[in-house]
Amino acid sequence: MSENQTWVTEFILLGFSLNPKIQMFLFELFSLFYTFTLLGNGVILGLIWLDSRLHTPMYFFLSHLAIVDVSYASNNVPKMLANLLNKKKTISFIPCIMQTFLYMAFAHTECLILVIMSYDRYVAICHPLRYSVIMSWRVCIVQAVTSWACGSLLAMVHVVLLLRLPFCGPHEINHFFCEILSVLKLACADARLNQVVIFAASVFILVGPLCLVLVSYTRIRHLQIRQPGGVSTCSSHLCVVGLFFGSAIVMYMVPKSRHPEKQQKILSLFYSLFNPMLNPLIYSLRNAEVKGALRRVLWKERSM
Repeated sequence: MSENQTWVTEFILLGFSLNPKIQMFLFELFSLFYTFTLLGNGVILGLIWLDSRLHTPMYFFLSHLAIVDVSYASNNVPKMLANLLNKKKTISFIPCIMQTFLYMAFAHTECLILVIMSYDRYVAICHPLRYSVIMSWRVCIVQAVTSWACGSLLAMVHVVLLLRLPFCGPHEINHFFCEILSVLKLACADARLNQVVIFAASVFILVGPLCLVLVSYTRIRHLQIRQPGGVSTCSSHLCVVGLFFGSAIVMYMVPKSRHPEKQQKILSLFYSLFNPMLNPLIYSLRNAEVKGALRRVLWKERSM
């Protein structure tokens, strides 16, 4: 029987099964969102780079968050946009696996960076006199490197377990990118080990960080410290956390019988397209320092 199996060399991304007019509308809408994602995060990175007043741990981690958001969206969205226009919606096996690895690595890294940012706000608001000692540049660099390394290693574990499975058909992925749960459905072997590891990793990378974030802001609220900009920053951060962690937890920890595949695609849009676009808007519109940096940079350009 195994001799008659035909090994899959490419997959078909089914994406959104809609009529051509709606697909063209979605292409234009998602292209606009993707452009805003690149511009918004690019502006954040540029301001942090150009304005010395933003050379602080908070904006150091915010710059890493912007890099993650741009990379995350760029890994998934361009292929989705191309498939909205093309009738042939294929992706080769190796690029599909690479897309799976990258989106998981960036997602894991963002979870850890959000935790570090919440800890940074906790130290800044609750222990302001010790802030420069606790959040020294050496500590910040170690935290950032650790986040990227842990995110990549955890994604590598998932991919290694995925590659041990045979794929001999069918070859249609009911998603708009190579999302790991959708790819696992096409395996020709028992994938229960993969599912257990995904659930365990979700507890570690989603539930654990979310609890740490909530503990940090609970302590801030309990101490009732009102430093300039502290509440605004915290509320903005909680908006980001709620959107990102909420959609991911529902996606990977709620039993799949509770929500159909169309709903899974919509949830995926939240953490692959909408959240990277909203992050710079939330941080810039609610943050006086970022708006001040933008005015200073624009004033320098006019003066030159």
